[in-house]
Amino acid sequence: MSLSPTAAAPIVTRNRLAVSLMFLANGFLVGSWAPKIPEFAARLSLDESELGLMILAFGVGSLCAMALVGAAISRVGSSRVVRLTAVLAVPSLLLVTLAPAIWSAAVALFILGGVVGGMDVAMNANAVEVEKHERRAIMSSCHGFWSLGGVFGAALGGVIIAGYGTFVHALAVTALAMMAVAIAWPRLLADPPPAHQRPLGGSQSADRSQASRPGLMSVGATVWLTGVICLFAMTPEGAILDWGALYLRQELGASPALSGLAFGAFSAAMALMRFLGDIVRDRFGAVNTFRVSSVLAIIGLGVAGLASSPEAAIAGFALTGLGLANMVPIAFSAAGNLPGLPQGLAISVVTFMGYSGILVAPSVIGFIAEHTGFALIYLSLPVLIVVALVFSRLTRHADMTPG
Repeated sequence: MSLSPTAAAPIVTRNRLAVSLMFLANGFLVGSWAPKIPEFAARLSLDESELGLMILAFGVGSLCAMALVGAAISRVGSSRVVRLTAVLAVPSLLLVTLAPAIWSAAVALFILGGVVGGMDVAMNANAVEVEKHERRAIMSSCHGFWSLGGVFGAALGGVIIAGYGTFVHALAVTALAMMAVAIAWPRLLADPPPAHQRPLGGSQSADRSQASRPGLMSVGATVWLTGVICLFAMTPEGAILDWGALYLRQELGASPALSGLAFGAFSAAMALMRFLGDIVRDRFGAVNTFRVSSVLAIIGLGVAGLASSPEAAIAGFALTGLGLANMVPIAFSAAGNLPGLPQGLAISVVTFMGYSGILVAPSVIGFIAEHTGFALIYLSLPVLIVVALVFSRLTRHADMTPG
C-alpha cells in the first residue's frame, strides 16, 4: 500500500512539526561540533591518530547508547525517549568545550556521542510512527531538517568562534537547541511501546512458531542487509563531517573560514535534496530514487578526491550531499515497513549499523589518512556506495506500509 496522504490530511501537522524540530536540534548540535574540531585538536595538541581516538570515543558512546535506547523504546515508546535524550543532549557540547585535559575531553565526547546518538535513534523511530499515523512519506524531510541544522551549526560555528571564542559559541548552541526542544516537547506523537504491539497476531507461542519460518528468516536477513546499505551510505558522511575541514586546510591550503564550508556545503546540498526527497520518491519510487542518488554520490566523492583546489573539493562535497541525501531516509523507511517484524526492532538494527559508519568509521579513516592522505580516502569511498547500489532492490519496502 502506498504512503499517499488522504485528501483531508494537512501537510504540516503538530506531530510532524515536533519530530522535525527534534531532527533540527540534533543536526544543529552535530554541525556545531564540526567547526570546533580544528580548535579542539590544537587546544589539546592532538595529531591525526590521537584525534581519531577522540572521535572513536564519540562513536563508542553513541553505539552504546543506541542499544540502551532501543530497549527503552520497546518499554515506554519513542516519544518519552526522545524527550529524555533531547534534554541530556542540549548542554553536551558545553561539556566538551569546558574539558581541560585529554582524558576529561574523551569522557565528554563519549557523553556527547551517547546523548546525540540515543536521541537520533529515538527521533527516527518517532518519525516512522508519524509516517504511519499520517499515511504520508515524511522521513526524507525530517532528515532534511537534520541537515539544515547541520548547515546552521557549521556556518554559525565558524563565525562565532572566530569572533567571540569557543565558550560563547557553546553557550549560544545550548540556548538555540533548548528553544527548539521546548517548542517540540508538547507536540510529539505519543506512540505506544512497540513491545505492546503484537507484530504478527495471535499468541506468543504462535509468534515463536512463526518466527522460525523461512519467510521470517528471510525478513531478518533483509533487515541486516538494509543495515549494510545504511552503513555504507553513512560512512562517507562521517568522513566529510570529521575530516573534511582538515582535508581542505592541510592538503588543499584552505583558510580556516573556507575549510568550515566542507561540511557546510555538504549539509546544505543534502538538506535541499532531502526536502524534495519525499516528492521525488512518490513520483519515481524508492528503488529508482536510491539508484540515481547512489550515482550522484559516487561522482561527488570522486570530484572531491581529485580536487586541486578547496573550491573544487567543496563542489565535490556538495554533489556528494545531493547523492547521499535520500539514501539513508529511504533505507530507514524500508526497515520500518518490513512485514513480519516489529518496527522498533528493525529500526534499532538498521540505525545501529548505519550510525557505525558515521561514528566509528571516521576514527579508522584518521589512522589510514595519517599514512595515505585524505585525497585517497575520498577516492576509495565510492566502492562502498557501489555495494549499497547492488542491494538497492531491498529499498522497495519504503513504498509500502505493513499489511
